[in-house]
Amino acid sequence: MNQIDASLRLKSANSCVLANARIVLAGEVITGTVTVENGVVAAIDSGAAPRHAHDLGGDYLLPGLVDIHTDHFEKHVYPRPHVRWDYVRAALSHDAQIIGGGITTVFDSLCVGATSDNPERGEILGPMIDALEMTQAAGMLRAEHFLHLRCEITDPDTPELTAANIDRAIVKMISVMEHLPGVRQSRDLSQYIARSQKRTGESEQIIRAHIEQLIAEKSEIGAQVWPKIVELARSRGLPLLSHDDTDIEHVDMAANDGVAISEFPCTLEAAREARARSMLIVAGAPNILRGGSQSGNVAVRDLLGENLVDILASDYVPRSLLDAAFMIAADGALDFDLPAALRMVTKTPAEAAGLTDRGEIAVGKRADLLRVATHEGHPFLRQIWRSGERIA
Repeated sequence: MNQIDASLRLKSANSCVLANARIVLAGEVITGTVTVENGVVAAIDSGAAPRHAHDLGGDYLLPGLVDIHTDHFEKHVYPRPHVRWDYVRAALSHDAQIIGGGITTVFDSLCVGATSDNPERGEILGPMIDALEMTQAAGMLRAEHFLHLRCEITDPDTPELTAANIDRAIVKMISVMEHLPGVRQSRDLSQYIARSQKRTGESEQIIRAHIEQLIAEKSEIGAQVWPKIVELARSRGLPLLSHDDTDIEHVDMAANDGVAISEFPCTLEAAREARARSMLIVAGAPNILRGGSQSGNVAVRDLLGENLVDILASDYVPRSLLDAAFMIAADGALDFDLPAALRMVTKTPAEAAGLTDRGEIAVGKRADLLRVATHEGHPFLRQIWRSGERIA
């Protein structure tokens, strides 16, 4: 009998007994057995395994990962510049990479509103949501998908686009973002200008003039759009995040408007202010793996060193969550064991999103589970269950 048969040979497809596992609980790692009944964890035991159990051979058993921010779906819609893929096929391809990274619950972060670099975003938003809703309802997706609407305040159409989609059942989270060079993420204009010169071939003077014009035009729009998005989120009771906080003033403005989560703070001072204002802090897992920011912003390892990270998000590499958690736990200079590192990609993001039924291996919680082994420090997935059903 193969491994899939062995894991499903009890009375139903979402009941099983998983034994001889290093079970990563919210606060400790134990060796033992997890019993799943009707899709939820029914028991956790450290004694001898029953004879009919599925032997995990000493591998780790982790809770399924919860990713509150990935913009990866859009990359499947546009696999190459100016090549637009079928939305349904893009959703299926995206889901395959999500589940392949061990993410059983994902918040697809779709951009609401256009920027000068991505004018098509207003056009593709609706069809992307339609594709996710259809494929999920049809049982075509293996991860559970929710939506995190990232609202670009520099587009005057953003409030209308947000209002048109915010009441879809799949929408569970809202963030406000402002992509203007020199304002938030790209405060270091020298790097931004260098990238622009490489892409366009224009002189530094032309690019600087364009930046000045862009900021003059868009800043006034942003001041009008921000409060409208905040009110839309408040009126629906949705978690609200601020994106790319760079200055203390960014954090204070967000906190004063009831924003509870600072997502990807770009500087130490912004992250420290977010902690002082009792905000949760989200950081990007790819930053950990690269050893720093691709935009010249603060290194997440520096934030971790000051206990200024609560949640890790995959951002643009779904696989990065699993790798980052193990890398952080193995870093002797950081004060994180494996349960603490994994909480940043499981329990804490689930709670921040209001999902109290998952995010940890505990009796009564959903049996979203990962069987993980390691080789030379690299974790790799062997099996995945969602609500007790083997899906990979």
